[in-house]
Amino acid sequence: MSTSYDFDTVVDRRGTWCVQWDGVADRFGVDGLLPFTISDMDFETAPEVLAALRARLGHGVFGYTDWRQDDFRSAVAHWYGTRYGTPLDTGRLVYAPSVLSQLSQLLQMWTEAGDGVVVHTPTYDGFRKVITGLGRELRGVPVGDAEALETELARADAKVLVLCSPHNPTGRVWTAQELAEMAGSAGRHGVAVISDEIHADFVHEGYRHVPWTRVGGDGRWAVITSATKSFNFPALSGSYGIIGRAADRAEFLRRMETAEGLASPAVLSLTAHIAAYREGAGWLDAVRAYVAGNLALVAERLNGAFPGLGWEPPQAGYLAWIDVRPLGVDDEVLQRVLVEREKVAIMPGTVYGAPGFLRLNVGCPRSKVIAGVEALIRGLGAAR
Repeated sequence: MSTSYDFDTVVDRRGTWCVQWDGVADRFGVDGLLPFTISDMDFETAPEVLAALRARLGHGVFGYTDWRQDDFRSAVAHWYGTRYGTPLDTGRLVYAPSVLSQLSQLLQMWTEAGDGVVVHTPTYDGFRKVITGLGRELRGVPVGDAEALETELARADAKVLVLCSPHNPTGRVWTAQELAEMAGSAGRHGVAVISDEIHADFVHEGYRHVPWTRVGGDGRWAVITSATKSFNFPALSGSYGIIGRAADRAEFLRRMETAEGLASPAVLSLTAHIAAYREGAGWLDAVRAYVAGNLALVAERLNGAFPGLGWEPPQAGYLAWIDVRPLGVDDEVLQRVLVEREKVAIMPGTVYGAPGFLRLNVGCPRSKVIAGVEALIRGLGAAR
């Protein structure tokens, strides 16, 4: 397979039932905006994944499928070993339709209505919806504030820490020491940890992701993740988890296979995961480098226009988390200018509980990034 990948060619996603492009009016009230919103990319997935999918489609039969086979389990173990230098006990694996469905099941297992669930702020809106939707109390602590985290975990009714590692939306990569301290604090207070590591494969140069499997020890914990984010196939609907304790794994699988009726996974998701983890490392490294170039471009253009911002690219991911508070712009005025005048859709920080911020998705061809950042610069200038 060729190691040369094309990320500059624009793929027209309109008319494909695409949330980012076709569903922009649902959030912004206007059709036809240039979107930088939901966290999927505008790139085709890895050609190695496409080849595996085409081969599977060629078989023509798509019956009930078993995820517990060695092809899938060994591919995940291979990825953890080669990508993170971390051995993986494949007997700890579980499978589910999505990371958020895993979060929901684990919270129902480990908490009751009214219990406290601790998260870092700003907070991915999917976490908020699941936690509050289940009637649990969401308790936020600022990213990096270890003292505030200790205080919240020490509360008698705090039952779970939901960790985003790396963090969405800020792109923060937790250090091994930070993770060890979180594990120690959770252990002291009897708090379970659910670590969402779906952004882990997109850590940029100079930083390193440490899987929770390396710090969780004998505590109650679960890692929830998927290849769908890094290889850009979320619509194939598949995720996997790693659950520390045998009894918790058994209970999770029981719930999925009985109460949820989800014993059989989507075969194309399994196919894509196996190909990505066995053959897709070169593509992932290439797309990550391309995205790093996009982020560097945003920094150059944005700081050139507004030197006082001093914006720096995130440590992980393709989501530019931008603090525009130094410019003194009003959130509603800025969104109105961006939507009505500049015709772009950029996620406001209020979605994540952080007024004065924006989340700009740059997982796209550079031509789109240039159009977006120039529109943002004009919008910020007009909204001041």
